[in-house]
Amino acid sequence: MKKLIIFLLVLVALLQWRLWFGDGGIYELHELQARIEQLKEEGDKLHERNAALEADVKDLKEGTDAIEERARQELGMVKEGETFVQVFEKPHPLPPPEKTTPAHGPAKPKH
Repeated sequence: MKKLIIFLLVLVALLQWRLWFGDGGIYELHELQARIEQLKEEGDKLHERNAALEADVKDLKEGTDAIEERARQELGMVKEGETFVQVFEKPHPLPPPEKTTPAHGPAKPKH
């Protein structure tokens, strides 16, 4: 009878081990759930990016305002009759370097 109880306990321990750490066990289930959440977040970001790109494409197909804006920003184009003015800011001069004196006073020449 004692051997049967030991055998059953070992059998239960082996089954529990497989349930927790074996192929398709609870540990793997938690890893897969974390991966699913990560992929959902990536998918949401990609959906937002695609929606923005879709809106850009729609603007470019339907109206000339978006085309004109891109031509001005990316290509530097101007309309006929417009005057292009570019302003360059003068760089600020650097402050003069601070004079430092040695902590022991000026060095005395040796004779």
